[in-house]
This record gives sequence, structure tokens and C-alpha cells, in this order.
Amino acid sequence: MKIAFFSDCYLDLTGGIVSSINAQKAALEARGHTVYVFSTSYPKSPKELKALAKQNIFPVPSCKLCFRGLTPVSRRPGIIEHWLLTEHPEIQQFDVFYIHYESGCSIAGLRLGRRFHIPTVQVMHGREDMGEADLIPFGFRTIVATLLNWFHSWYLSHPIRVRRDNYLADTIAKAKMWTMMVNHANSADLVLAPSQHFLKKLIHYGVTQPHQVFPNGFPDSKSPIDPPVKVLSPGEELKIIWHSRVSNEKRLLPFLEALVHVVGKYRLDVYGDGNALARAQRFSKKHHLNVVFHGNVPFKELTGAIAGSHLDILVSYNYDTFGMTLIEAEAYGVPVFFCDPDMKEVVPAGSFIMSKDRSPASMAAALNGLINNPEQIEKMSRVMLAHRCEILISNRIVQLEKIFDSIVSKHK
Repeated sequence: MKIAFFSDCYLDLTGGIVSSINAQKAALEARGHTVYVFSTSYPKSPKELKALAKQNIFPVPSCKLCFRGLTPVSRRPGIIEHWLLTEHPEIQQFDVFYIHYESGCSIAGLRLGRRFHIPTVQVMHGREDMGEADLIPFGFRTIVATLLNWFHSWYLSHPIRVRRDNYLADTIAKAKMWTMMVNHANSADLVLAPSQHFLKKLIHYGVTQPHQVFPNGFPDSKSPIDPPVKVLSPGEELKIIWHSRVSNEKRLLPFLEALVHVVGKYRLDVYGDGNALARAQRFSKKHHLNVVFHGNVPFKELTGAIAGSHLDILVSYNYDTFGMTLIEAEAYGVPVFFCDPDMKEVVPAGSFIMSKDRSPASMAAALNGLINNPEQIEKMSRVMLAHRCEILISNRIVQLEKIFDSIVSKHK
């Protein structure tokens, strides 16, 4: 089968979407499929372009000066479509277009799929309503959300209008972002979501196209062969690891506030970068916290750090739709800590601790309870190790193949 990925979040980036695409691309190719990836990108030299082309990865026309945060921004969908048909006319003969994200490159993939009668599968990865609220200053959120909707509706129709409510669209800006997300999803032939809780939210706001859950997987090649059970001895330092973005929506600062009230020995290693890094460093220094900031490191170094930890944390709330951090911990048998009840869907029961709410006080209480009962670490680690094979991409890619086979057959 010939499969074309389209994504506005891939090249020059790190994070859950990138990890998901890499794992799925490698697994599909290992099973004999042809996979192209088209992505926005920072400017590349001829040598870099040639190296990417050998992997069937192709940067689409992207803005040279305008970047959304740290993310490359594509040119207009019409420009991308023209470039694709000029440089890669062979994609007209592909079997399926696999779309990730909701911006220019992704829009181009949906439009070309419709034009050439190629089935399109749209993966809804993230909460763009929360992302916009985090990245855009307060006074500009409604303006930016309105402009994004206007741009999006030029290329894909918006028959559904999400109105402000008391659920997730509690501001005009958030309602407009949900409008964009739902109409984008409904432009595809099939909608995938990484978790049941996120799919329910999409359906609530108007996704009507065929839909199902397809969870992300961990690469077999990066999975340890026989990771040991994690054990925390009484009085031993609790080794905690953070390896999400250091950004506002991930809530590192509230977790640092919780550490101020932790009684007992601990060490927090923070891997990653983001818009909250400088504030987190200042707060840690001011309160004399036992926190070490490592910045972005190679994945091999990160996995070694995960393997050497007792507890992995993801303390976002009402934001993450899946949480790749959690299954990365599961691959190494490391227990996890989170605040959001939705994350209970991602890891097996008995493998995590969860605070009563998202407040620093509740997080501190949960951590103090763990330090006072260190035997919980071994119990949770054993549960993780018993289920770790379930998250491997080699097991999950079979489901994705069936999804592609089904939609191609129906389309024909």
C-alpha cells in the first residue's frame, strides 16, 4: 500500500506528534508499505533535502520568517498543492492520505484527497482550544481565533458553528477553535483520536464522520529487552523525571510549588524546553528545590534517564489527549503520577498515583504519601512491566493496517 502522511508538526520539532509519526512510519515500512511524509520545515540546505528524500520525507513550501511559537508555518494550501503536483505527481496514485494536525499542509492533503478521490484519514492529536489560550496573550485570543477560522474556512467549509458554553468552549476564542477542529475533522473520510475521552469531546462538538480510537504506540526498536522492577527503599531519595515540554499548559510551575511542601528526600530531573523554562529555573533557585534542568537531549540519553527514575510525571490538566510521556514510562516499567482523571485511560490500573485535584497542595499530599509508603513503587512498577508489550507499535500497527484496508475498500 502507498501511504502519504501530511503534517504541520513534524520536521524540526519534538513531542508526541513527532514520536507518533516516526513510530508509525517505521512500522508500516517494516511491513512492506511505501510511506511518504510531507511536512512544514525550517529552510534546508540541498544536502539536508537530499538526506531527507532518501527517507521519503519532503519539506513543503514554508514561511521563512513567520513561525508559530517554535513551529514552522506552511505557505498557503494552494501553494502547497501546486508544489506537490509539480514535484510529486506520483501521489495521485497513492492509496490513502494520512493527515495529522489542522493547518496549511494538512488542509492541502485533505483537499488533494478529495480532488483525486483518494481516501483521507484525519488524526486529531491535540486540544487547539487550550493551545491557543496558552500561546496567545489574553487580549488577542479572540482576534487570533477568528482569523484562524477565517483562513481555514477559505479552504474547507465550516457548516458547523460551535457556540460558547459552560463545558470546554467557555470563551469565544475557544468556541472558534473548536469550530475549526470539528469542521477540519469532518472534511476527512475517517477521523481517528488517540483516546476515548478526546473522541467523546470531538463528537460532543459536532464530529459526524466515521470515527474510532487508535492509541499511539512505542517503537519496538527503542524498547528495552528486560527492564528491572523499580524499587524505592525506605529513606532513599525519590527520583522523579519530567520529559514533557516546559510550557504553561504542561504545568511545571504548579508542580514545583508542590515540591516546596514535600517532606522527605527527592530529586527532580527536568528534560525539555519551552516558554516556562526561565520562570521554572528562577522559582527552583529561589526556593532551594532539588531540581536539575537538562534542556533538550538526544532520545538515547533521555531513555537512560527514564530507566533510572522511580516516578514519571505528567501534571497537565484538561489538555493532553493521550500523553506519550506515560507510555514512554510504561516501556521502562516506571510508575507515573498525574492530575487529570482522563489519563487513567492511557496506563493500566494500579500503575499510577493521582492527586485529588490539580492544586499544588493536592500534588504535595500525593507525593508525601508515596514517600511515606515507598513499597508502592515496586507494586506499580510490576504492573507496568506486566502490560508493557501492549503499547508496542508492532502490536498496534496491525490495527492501523486494518483501518487503511477498510477505508480503501469502501472508497473503491
